[in-house]
Amino acid sequence: MQTTVMPLDERLWEEIQRNPHVVHNNLRFVTDRGRVTLHGTVDSFYQKQMAQEAVRRVDGVDEIDNQLQVNWRS
Repeated sequence: MQTTVMPLDERLWEEIQRNPHVVHNNLRFVTDRGRVTLHGTVDSFYQKQMAQEAVRRVDGVDEIDNQLQVNWRS
C-alpha cells in the first residue's frame, strides 16, 4: 500500500488552522525548498511567535523567515 504525503503548503496550512493561538485570516506564507516565509498581520507578538512555532512543527520545514507584522491597536 502506497502512502500519500501532502505537499508542504497543505501541511503548513493545516497546522496553522489547527493552532487556536494563531489568527490566520491575514496570514500568508511562501515556501521554497524547506524555507517558509510568513507574511501578513497579527494582533500581538504572542500570535507572531505562535504562528512561527506552528510552522516549526511541520516536517520538511528547514528555515523560517517570520515577516509577520504586529498590528498595534489604539
